[in-house]
Amino acid sequence: MRLVVVGNGMVGQRLIEALAARDTDGRWSVTVLAEEHRRAYDRVRLSAYFEGATAEDLTLAPAGVPSGTDIRLGEPVLAVDRAARVVRTAAGSYPYDALVLATGSFPFVPPAPGRDARGCFVYRTLDDLEALREYANGRSDGIVVGGGLLGLEAANALRLLGLRTSVVEFAPHLMPMQLDPAGGAMLRRRIEELDIAVHTGTGVTAIATDGDRLRVDTAGELALEADLVVFAAGVRPRDDLARTAGLAVAERGGILVDSSLRTNDPAVFAIGECAAVEGRCYGLVAPGYAMADVVVDRLLGGAAAFGGADTSTKLKLLGVDVASFGRTAGALDVVYADPANGLYAKLALTDDAGTLLGGILVGDATAYGALRAAVGGPVPGKLADFLSAGAPDVALPGHAQVCSCNNVTKDAVLAAIGDGCGDVPAVKACTRAGTTCGSCVPLLKSLLAEAGVAQSTALCEHFAYTRQELFDLVRVRGIRTFSALVAGYGTGRGCDICKPTVASILASLGNGHILDGEQAALQDTNDHFLANIQRDGTYSVVPRIPGGEITPERLIVIGEVARDFGLYTKITGGQRIDLLGARVEQLPDIWRRLVAAGFESGHAYGKALRTVKSCVGSTWCRYGVQDSVGLAVALELRYRGLRAPHKIKSAVSGCARECAEARSKDFGIIATEQGWNLYLGGNGGFRPRHADLFLSDVDTDTLVRTVDRFLMYYIRTADRLQRTAAWIEGLDGGLDHLRAVIVDDRLGLCADLDAAMARHVAAHTDEWRDVLEDPVKLRRFVSFVNAPSTPDPSISVGRERGQPVPLRLPAVRR
Repeated sequence: MRLVVVGNGMVGQRLIEALAARDTDGRWSVTVLAEEHRRAYDRVRLSAYFEGATAEDLTLAPAGVPSGTDIRLGEPVLAVDRAARVVRTAAGSYPYDALVLATGSFPFVPPAPGRDARGCFVYRTLDDLEALREYANGRSDGIVVGGGLLGLEAANALRLLGLRTSVVEFAPHLMPMQLDPAGGAMLRRRIEELDIAVHTGTGVTAIATDGDRLRVDTAGELALEADLVVFAAGVRPRDDLARTAGLAVAERGGILVDSSLRTNDPAVFAIGECAAVEGRCYGLVAPGYAMADVVVDRLLGGAAAFGGADTSTKLKLLGVDVASFGRTAGALDVVYADPANGLYAKLALTDDAGTLLGGILVGDATAYGALRAAVGGPVPGKLADFLSAGAPDVALPGHAQVCSCNNVTKDAVLAAIGDGCGDVPAVKACTRAGTTCGSCVPLLKSLLAEAGVAQSTALCEHFAYTRQELFDLVRVRGIRTFSALVAGYGTGRGCDICKPTVASILASLGNGHILDGEQAALQDTNDHFLANIQRDGTYSVVPRIPGGEITPERLIVIGEVARDFGLYTKITGGQRIDLLGARVEQLPDIWRRLVAAGFESGHAYGKALRTVKSCVGSTWCRYGVQDSVGLAVALELRYRGLRAPHKIKSAVSGCARECAEARSKDFGIIATEQGWNLYLGGNGGFRPRHADLFLSDVDTDTLVRTVDRFLMYYIRTADRLQRTAAWIEGLDGGLDHLRAVIVDDRLGLCADLDAAMARHVAAHTDEWRDVLEDPVKLRRFVSFVNAPSTPDPSISVGRERGQPVPLRLPAVRR
């Protein structure tokens, strides 16, 4: 029999794969007619395209096609002749015994005059994204129309393209389909912290062209200006083919189908976003997959029915966890809000608080898996445990749905593990869990651990090694490039996890300047320009001031540079001076003056040693017992430029009064009458931790030698982005193990660690001085490649407390 499938999107691809797996007798020959020129790809992860993913990375289609299947790309269907049971395209006619319409949806564009002006885009296909990326090159401002899931994904895409971004949402709050007003407000707060302007409760009324710019008028009488506009205000079912064929459609659009996914023509099915099941359209991939499975069962003589689908969602938008599940309002709502940390949680309960109906999580969604599985029953633990940050350790019942996209339960995952699936990729291949949006992957890892399966420690999918193992490979084999490492010991072309990690390893081993050759392309964003990018697109300049000690002459130079380049000046808690507001093309000129005055890079942009803070010590303080400033200066100069898995901070206090706050640092030193006390593994940040006492009353030589070994052992063995505190906590034996390695030398590593630090000290050169002496490296410091002398016109500066500060362009233009 002949099956024709119209559409090769995610749901259409799921149908042909499921049919190929189940139709073992070869009853059906399948023809797929696709409008796009690409095989099916992952629209859920579409924004990963702007994070370095390629079209090949996003594909859902295997290299070949199932036996008995003919896939015709770039051949859209023009008409369906139901009487003759024939589908017609420009290239020919295709008879069918059964027809499946999987035509998906099209982007909704508000009917505003000017919506088709040059610079206006939709956000739906890879072709759309390619056109958007090309047009955005060299431009500075973008507006996204739509503040739902797709709109916030588009806003993130514009940020990744380097554009200042505004979001316009017609509803009173962001993500109105998933969040309540309070949850939407918390999400807005978090997004605005990223310098994305949010305008809610207003719609676009007109778009006008003003030279190369666009003016967007809104119902709220705001007029926003930008270089481009992206419409991501939702989708509408593509039911035009069905309408012209005389098939019934729902009142609000969509091809009307019953629970078997049949239309009013028994030979025609509809699945995915184009289908209106009993009048309801579903805009998520999980219901579409469930529909595809139902149709496959029906084609093979079964009686499966579509009974609705879980519309729960969990995702990370602009770095913010957002989740909703079940009903978001009940007879009794229990709410937790923590604006200081950007957290919001709401659980919807029955009036007796005995049954969980659903909920919302913003900022921390770690409790999502346990809560979603508990919908319809009691909360599995104390309410307070689920409302605050983090999630309690709760065992999920076997029927709990682990992957909502593919309707995979905990029992199904455990069965796959029992059949020999020993890691996440194997579980994915066996069950499909985690293959769509990926939000359930952490839960898959937990279930593997629950089943007693040792977890892979691979850095990422491209390397089956830990960071420590890669470090040793690079060191022992003398590997000097990422391409050589991936060719010899990895697969693929790398990702945003392994590339910066390998860049850090190469830098830690003294592999030349970080902007040399291939190594430049591996760096994190800030390392590309040896400066931290700020919210307005300018950069920071942070010269190193070892130990916080500075001469009046050098202090005057910093003041003159700040004055002459109009920079904001701030003395930091680490005893440095931040100069903020430098345009990218100004950075070389600023650093020429600073280098001439003897300053070096302070590495505020890198995963490296930042500062060694100090008090004034015995030189000035009547309580001081040792020269804390002298030691701090010596240590900062010794370890400057030392690249590591994460940033490193230190401090030296001249007495037990601890004015330098040494115990909050990765390594902290406190003077005693007999010498120095060394503390290891402290850090500030989101989870502050005091360092632990490691050595007492040691002399300076012993102290420095121990710190050398501590840092080198950390650099060699820590995971990517792991602070020293977490690293020590993860060592088997903690501080005792560390003491055995770097003091007692039980592993015989100390001589090697000492030699490695000696090589670092001997090889140090200042990164900015090297840039200034290299015309090739200097070429990257421009705002626009095609107009290198042109400053970024989007950067505007105001005055506050006598200093320059970022100034947003006024939103209203009359």
